[in-house]
Amino acid sequence: MKIAIGGDHAGFGMKDDLKTLIESLGHEVEDMGACSTEPSDYPDFARSVGEAVRDGRAERGVLVCGSGAGVTVAANKIRGVRATLAHDVYTAHQGVEHDDVNVITMGARIIGPAIATEVVKAFLGAKFSGEERHVRRLKKVLEIEAEN
Repeated sequence: MKIAIGGDHAGFGMKDDLKTLIESLGHEVEDMGACSTEPSDYPDFARSVGEAVRDGRAERGVLVCGSGAGVTVAANKIRGVRATLAHDVYTAHQGVEHDDVNVITMGARIIGPAIATEVVKAFLGAKFSGEERHVRRLKKVLEIEAEN
């Protein structure tokens, strides 16, 4: 699977660690930055990752900032992106299985590397269930997106 990854200065270290993890799992990774801990703006990276997912250059995205909140808000402004903040394994896989989430976000100042590793593994290993109730709900979400 092709994964787009990005994060601002606060997420830089965790992003680089997760990039290595994702590659070790056999996925191709496109790193959208940041490239250092110099102050940067999270919307820039959320846009880059979100657009890669929207345009089909990546199947899924991973975003990291200080809290995870900023990149979640910014990524969800991009049509076709369904991003969720996940600081636990259940949310990471359930978001994909029930809501067809295609971008996961995390806060590097909130969770440590061991939990982030398990969260990303759960996210990448999950598949949308296709169950009728989840398809029906996703259709309603997509209708809301189309109206705005």
